[in-house]
Amino acid sequence: MILGALADLLENPKDAKAIIESAGIPDVEVSVERAEKNHIGGIRLRVFIAGQEEGVHEHVHHGHRKLSDVMDIIDSLHVSDSVKKAAKEIYTDIARAESKVHGEPVGEVHFHEVGMLDAIADVVGSCMLIERISPDYIVSSPLRTGFGYVHCAHGELPIPAPATAALLKGMESYSGDLEGEFTTPTGAAIVGYFAEEYGQRPRMSIEGIGVGVGHHDYTIPNILRAFIGESKEKLFEIYEINCNIDDMTPEDLGQMVDMLLEEGASDATITPIIMKKGRPGHRLTCLCREADKDRLSKLILANTSTIGLRIWKAERYEMSSHSEVCRTEYGDVRIKVSEGYGIRKWKPEHDDLVRLASENGVTVGKVRDSVRSSYKGRFCGD
Repeated sequence: MILGALADLLENPKDAKAIIESAGIPDVEVSVERAEKNHIGGIRLRVFIAGQEEGVHEHVHHGHRKLSDVMDIIDSLHVSDSVKKAAKEIYTDIARAESKVHGEPVGEVHFHEVGMLDAIADVVGSCMLIERISPDYIVSSPLRTGFGYVHCAHGELPIPAPATAALLKGMESYSGDLEGEFTTPTGAAIVGYFAEEYGQRPRMSIEGIGVGVGHHDYTIPNILRAFIGESKEKLFEIYEINCNIDDMTPEDLGQMVDMLLEEGASDATITPIIMKKGRPGHRLTCLCREADKDRLSKLILANTSTIGLRIWKAERYEMSSHSEVCRTEYGDVRIKVSEGYGIRKWKPEHDDLVRLASENGVTVGKVRDSVRSSYKGRFCGD
């Protein structure tokens, strides 16, 4: 249903089939079709593994997979590094939840439903479509879990399933008044990774509505809706955390940028400075949301030699961005287009330039020139 709602936000929802199948997930095929529930139309996106539809596990032998097996599959896919990173982090969250439930080390957790190829398609496909749509900020409504019992590989489990309940920590959820499983571990992990805020839809000018249609019938429409649009509201405050350091090795200090970004910082930089007594040093700067401020501050204190931090709110002008595709003689290149305040900018994704240069035996400059030629006159500054 997440895939269906995201597909419905595309200019042509049927493009989702080519997008997801281009990842090269083994034996996976996708169909995109119009459907309705309670007279509300939307997109039903169906995933097939070796010709069998998602969820028909009793007819297909999938076996069990460890986290390392899933990571190997994701690493082998024809997707961007950012999609691989997101998909791997989502699966790591699922593995941690399963580890807590079953009392096993994370690396020894055996995936059942969530480790199947169809679930990999759900996770990777969602990451690919969100990358294509390229929203600046994602708000999720509280998640309806349902109640009762669900049958899975471990037998009859209460709803929310134990792994789902573990994944819902820190997220807003409610049971609702209908029996059934409305939130799965995979769905909870995807929403938990991408949602930056939970609550009612913010004040916004709606530009598009995506509707994902589910299979089951309830007294309420079994749909998931995604709204996209412009909001003039300030959705979050940006905070700047910084400190000066003159007694750490470059290797130890350098890892902090990657660590902060992996833990949710909006940006992290290191700047060379001259400190007291003429000592060369560095300023570590981290930009983050208010919700992450305390956690990232403790992370810096724990992993650097500094004994104090400076923190303040920063005013932020931010252009809105979306992704387009440029077709060149060497292949398709994603273009990041940013607009706002009467300004428009664009640039090709460097990962795509490097990949196509390698595949075609040419320089990155050649591929970049081909992009410029294909887009000539379309953007300001050409």
